[in-house]
Amino acid sequence: MSKVKVGIIGGGLMGREVASALGRWFVLENYPVQAELVAVCDLSEKQREWFRQIPTVSLLTADHRDLLASSEIDVVYVAVPHNAHESLYLDVLRAGKDLLAEKPFGIDLNAARTIAAAAKTSGRFVRCSSEFPFLPGAQRAYQFCREGKLGKVLEIHSCFHHSSDLDPTKPVNWKRQVKTCGEIGVMGDLGMHTIHVPFRLGWKPKRVYAQLQKIYHERPDSKGGMAPCDTWDNAMLHAEVEIEGAEVPIRFEMKRLAPGETNTWCIEILGTDGGVKYSTKEPKTLWTFQRGKEQIWQRTDLGFHGPFPTITGGIFEPGFPDCFLQMWAAFLAERAGKLDGRFGCVTPEEAVWSHELFAAALMSHAEKKAIMI
Repeated sequence: MSKVKVGIIGGGLMGREVASALGRWFVLENYPVQAELVAVCDLSEKQREWFRQIPTVSLLTADHRDLLASSEIDVVYVAVPHNAHESLYLDVLRAGKDLLAEKPFGIDLNAARTIAAAAKTSGRFVRCSSEFPFLPGAQRAYQFCREGKLGKVLEIHSCFHHSSDLDPTKPVNWKRQVKTCGEIGVMGDLGMHTIHVPFRLGWKPKRVYAQLQKIYHERPDSKGGMAPCDTWDNAMLHAEVEIEGAEVPIRFEMKRLAPGETNTWCIEILGTDGGVKYSTKEPKTLWTFQRGKEQIWQRTDLGFHGPFPTITGGIFEPGFPDCFLQMWAAFLAERAGKLDGRFGCVTPEEAVWSHELFAAALMSHAEKKAIMI
């Protein structure tokens, strides 16, 4: 078993999830690669201190150049605000490290294209983060479509909903301001989750009409005053894809203000012969439709079965730490040339496609018309 040594730049929420996933690596059964966290970079001393409890971590630094100079590190995961993506991702590639990048792969389309070009030139292995499609229900929905059970595809709906921003007293943060999050706003924050499965099925939109919403234009700052919030809160993208010569409507929804939703990923795909739908609101439930004499939706109670086998019994329920671990397993397996036909992480090309969609959505909303992509 080969060993891969990992460094993290950005030790916040997602950086700690990486530490958790790598700390549970033994959960994977008969996996060809051993992963180990060895270094963490974060500007905050408090954030760095959290990682001292991990015995394999030998380097804690506030300067990412110290981390990238280490010959011990093979792979770097970067989770920082979107405005820092381009410079840090390029530094990782120049240092000769492989990269698991956080979405949206740059603050805008130009940044995404620059990063993708640098990845190709460097020859390094680069993928982008999107964990929810690695849940068993999402995987089953994907396979249902791959197996040709839909007949002629009628429509596709893919969404990611939050409700955390419904509270107007929630303090401002970097995701609520264009200078750090990007003009695409919620699309950059949540959009990759909605496009991953459709793009992997080959469904790339060719035209889009976007409805974007800014609900709260300011929020409390840390100084007792109010700060501007200029990013989009909700985005509904009505698009078309071509499937077997026919134009098929596809709808992407990304919302920070979705009443009743905490953190919900869902997909629904309907065809003339069959259909499938799955939502993380019911993580064990997969709905499938088959056309017959009667119209029947069938409910399947799912067990714990991800793309990569684990020691966890099939009767148990998966959660976010499990799909996050599966995403990392997919990343390192593909890096080692051992993905073996399994579902993989977002490619740089797919990340650029997402930015092309989001850029067209901004233009569509501004011009109040559908835009060709």
